[in-house]
Amino acid sequence: MARRRQAVTIKHVAADAGVSLQTVSRVINNEPNVRLEMKTRVQESIDRLGYVPSIAAQRMSGSRSYLILAINDRERTIADWQARQGTDWVDQMLLGGMLKCAEHGYRMIFELVDTHSDHVERELLGAIAALQPDGIILTPPHSDNQQIVDLLAEQMIPFARIGSKQNGSGIPVSMDDEGSARTATRYLIERGHSRIGFIAGSAEYELSGWRVDGWRAEMEAAGYATTDLLAQGDFSYASGNQAARVLLDLAQPPSAIIASNDQMALATLEVARLRKLRVPEDLSLISFDNTPLVHFTQPPLTAVDQPIAATASKAVELIIAAQRGDEPPAALTVVPAAMVERGSVAPPSGAKRG
Repeated sequence: MARRRQAVTIKHVAADAGVSLQTVSRVINNEPNVRLEMKTRVQESIDRLGYVPSIAAQRMSGSRSYLILAINDRERTIADWQARQGTDWVDQMLLGGMLKCAEHGYRMIFELVDTHSDHVERELLGAIAALQPDGIILTPPHSDNQQIVDLLAEQMIPFARIGSKQNGSGIPVSMDDEGSARTATRYLIERGHSRIGFIAGSAEYELSGWRVDGWRAEMEAAGYATTDLLAQGDFSYASGNQAARVLLDLAQPPSAIIASNDQMALATLEVARLRKLRVPEDLSLISFDNTPLVHFTQPPLTAVDQPIAATASKAVELIIAAQRGDEPPAALTVVPAAMVERGSVAPPSGAKRG
């Protein structure tokens, strides 16, 4: 039976190069104040032995673990996974975060934490103790959960708060929810719409209110009323169905609707179909998220493309900078979203020209 090949360790590299373990670790971590001759000697040994640096070896240079922990809401994440309806928040977050981590020699670990749990502090402290992360990324609604924010501040670990604009502990990073809602509303106004309905997301998420603020501000700037045109949802398909019915049952229904996520937009599309309303001829529709599902609806939906990957990437950059001792940005870091035009928007029927 063939013997298993012994793994090459940092000790083998140190012995081959004739240097200390600490020196090898400093070279691996690309730390300053290491002579070029020493770097060259250690790198030659690494290449010759085929050594792959481990997290344990990286930690030898100090307290860094080279791990960044991303925390997402357990209940909603599991529900999205089980529904298998094309939600790709986690995919996009890992895409941006993991690639940026790899650029800097870090790794990303993903954990689920229930923000409603009485044991949230114990869960977080357990994860921190086990992983010793160099930084933590909080996503909504964790990013505005004061209990979680205060706990991380006490741990003296750099952390980024995606989807947060609040001052205080942590590094807030916004996906410009208010600005995106203004852009979507303006897009409809420029095409002749004046009665534009809005389906809000869950009040548990601060960003839901920002999107409403953006819609309302743009409508008011154009001189259009918003009375009765706001319907409350919770990001679920069922809530979108109910909200769409409320708006379309109005004596003067909207000629266009903006839904705060794709699930509620899909529900609105179905309500319109059941009422024999054609999209976009009778009703224009814009969604938030731009998940894979909206590419394949009939018609494909115009959507605000949330920059989830870019935002996670920026969060990693800011955490690594904080680890180096850099001052956090003085102003809120905003990662702009984009509008993706497809086939669900047209001028209102009364405004069409022959």
